[in-house]
Amino acid sequence: MTTIKLKSLRENLESYRQKFKAGESFIVIRRSEPIFKISPVDDEAWEEVIDFTKIKKGGVEINEVLKRL
Repeated sequence: MTTIKLKSLRENLESYRQKFKAGESFIVIRRSEPIFKISPVDDEAWEEVIDFTKIKKGGVEINEVLKRL
């Protein structure tokens, strides 16, 4: 697993995003100390339940959703 600096992740997020899509994982360090591990989302585990942007452009306010539950 590759180690990257937090600053590098912030400054080059788009290039790392492409690497995540390709299946790569990284350990992110700050001042030579590991702070977290980042890895791609497992597409099989991800399920879209509802897309509120299809109901209303820009999404729906959480209070409106909670009111209807």
